[in-house]
Amino acid sequence: MTRPQQTLAQKIEQKMQRAAQSGLLRRRQQLEQSPDCVNRLVHQGSIKHNFASNDYLGLSQSGELIEALAEGAKCYGVGSGASPLVTGYSEAHAKLEQALCDATGHEAALLFSSGFSANSALMKTLLDKESVVVADKLIHASLIDGLRESGALLKRFVHNDIAGAKRLTEKHQPQAIVTESIFSMDGDLAPIDELYGVAKDNGAWLVVDDAHGFGVLPLGGHKRVDASCCDIQIVTFGKALGCQGAAILGSRACIDFLVAHARDYIYSTALSPASAYVALKAVNLVTRDGQRRDKLAQVILAFQQAAKARGIELLGSQTPIQPLVVGDIDKLAKIDLALKAAGFWVGAIRPPTVPQGSARLRITLNVHHTQADIDALAEQLQRVLQG
Repeated sequence: MTRPQQTLAQKIEQKMQRAAQSGLLRRRQQLEQSPDCVNRLVHQGSIKHNFASNDYLGLSQSGELIEALAEGAKCYGVGSGASPLVTGYSEAHAKLEQALCDATGHEAALLFSSGFSANSALMKTLLDKESVVVADKLIHASLIDGLRESGALLKRFVHNDIAGAKRLTEKHQPQAIVTESIFSMDGDLAPIDELYGVAKDNGAWLVVDDAHGFGVLPLGGHKRVDASCCDIQIVTFGKALGCQGAAILGSRACIDFLVAHARDYIYSTALSPASAYVALKAVNLVTRDGQRRDKLAQVILAFQQAAKARGIELLGSQTPIQPLVVGDIDKLAKIDLALKAAGFWVGAIRPPTVPQGSARLRITLNVHHTQADIDALAEQLQRVLQG
């Protein structure tokens, strides 16, 4: 038998070296929540202002969800114990699914432990090598991975280009058009209504990854995503809802099909009922009270004004995701180090997460950012960008 040219150890070493040399090596950073402020992180004993979290409504540290987690654990225990098709589907899961349907108008829902799992499972279960899909160029990696595994023919249109989406759809007659609501790296919104019209005119389903939109929208004149403007909606709980898990929402027929065929769902231990109980509390909070969204809108406006006053050019996003494109990877690394040294933790996003030449700071805002926090970040950004 011929031995492979490389051992696994050699392959790992070479790939890690290449990533390090290109400035693209990913590493974990151990961070702790500061006990005295929800927007402060502790890193190696140093306090950092947190402008990198997706906890847009500040719910992850809220007393309501902390109490709900304790209540859920007391009522249901801390684990589900099995796959949903064995003994892992409980009253807590069913109530959460119903609340999500009530909030969006969809007929049925299916819970997963993460948004990545939900997106990937949906694509590779619903579609196959006989399928054609038209998708926005910037859809999430989880959707792309699922599509690749499905074997479907993928045709991608230029980001948010309705004319391009229409042209590809009319030419290829896909089973589905796929987009996000709020795009995670640009912070802009998809033209959902227009895409839904294109889908309906051509007998396709519109699938919307609403990970960064649910709980945030409506915002700035943009309406929320629901059953009136898409066929399938993916909601994740780790952003505006401040907890853990995800759900696929759609027709009863679609969800029943996924229950029977989605291997990620069938062969995974179910989301813990305590987590479902917390997510239910979060859904009720964000759907019945718009005060947090109003506060978030105020924070976004305050940051935009602070940046403009200091000559800082943003991408123009009206959402809590405020990208600042730097371009060069090495320049981004220097800016990132300078910000951390000054006490600011901001997402530094590099290819392949974003296109080559568009490395950026991904500044994310939440309801707990004060005017003082915003001004301090804007002043530091001005310094490091000029330096």
